Amino acid sequence: MLTGLNHLTLAVSDLNRSLAFYRDVLHLRVEATWDAGAYLSLPGLWLCLSLDAQRQTGPGADYTHYAFSLNAEDFPAFVQQLRAANVQPWRDNRSEGASYYFLDPDGHKLEAHVGNLASRLAACRQQPYAGMRFFHES
Repeated sequence: MLTGLNHLTLAVSDLNRSLAFYRDVLHLRVEATWDAGAYLSLPGLWLCLSLDAQRQTGPGADYTHYAFSLNAEDFPAFVQQLRAANVQPWRDNRSEGASYYFLDPDGHKLEAHVGNLASRLAACRQQPYAGMRFFHES
C-alpha cells in the first residue's frame, strides 16, 4: 500500500542553471550532486534534478504542475523574490488560498500555495465545483 509521495524527479536541460534556481531562488537544501543530477530537499520533499538531453524547454499546455507549501505571512515576500529574479508566471490563481504559479528554467510548472487539503475541502463545501461529491465528513 502506498504511504505518501516519495520524490519528484524533474528532467532538466541545464543542470547548473536548474540547481541554481532551486537552491538560490527557491532555497531548497542541496543534499548531493553528480555529473548528471542533484538531490535537493525541503522538509517532507525529496527532489531529484536529472540532466536529460531530450528535455524541451517550455511549459506544456495542460494543468500538470508541482505545488510547494508556504505560510501566509511569507507569501508576499516570496512572490516579490520570484518577480525580482525575473521568474515567469504561467497562470493566475483561481482557487482557494493564495497561490503564485511560476515556471522553473526548463518550463516545469510550479506553484507556491498557502493552504492544504483541509482548507481546500472546507472552501469547496461552501462553494462546490460543478458535480462535486464529498466522500468523508469534515
